[in-house]
Amino acid sequence: MSNLIIEKLLAKTKRTDLPKFGPGDTVRVQVRIKEGDKERLQAFEGVVIARNRGPQASFTVRKISFGQGVERIFPDNSKVIDNQHSPCLPELCPGACDENQQEAN
Repeated sequence: MSNLIIEKLLAKTKRTDLPKFGPGDTVRVQVRIKEGDKERLQAFEGVVIARNRGPQASFTVRKISFGQGVERIFPDNSKVIDNQHSPCLPELCPGACDENQQEAN
């Protein structure tokens, strides 16, 4: 009985606007930052190093900032994530940019 209630609550909060991605993909996550009464977007771009599934799914992104490795864990269904996409890197994956542009149109 309680599983049905939990599943209904999780289905209500599940986000469907985020693209599919996996470990090894380069992603740019736009994060909402609230400072006092102001709100702004901050980009966090890096490589996905882990993907956890389940009711509290999350993914870990790693980047190098000023010579230091920085990892950040994002919950999949978080309201803090404004949007997320994979940047086009033609030198790493030729042809992928063309596919992304065709999907956008």
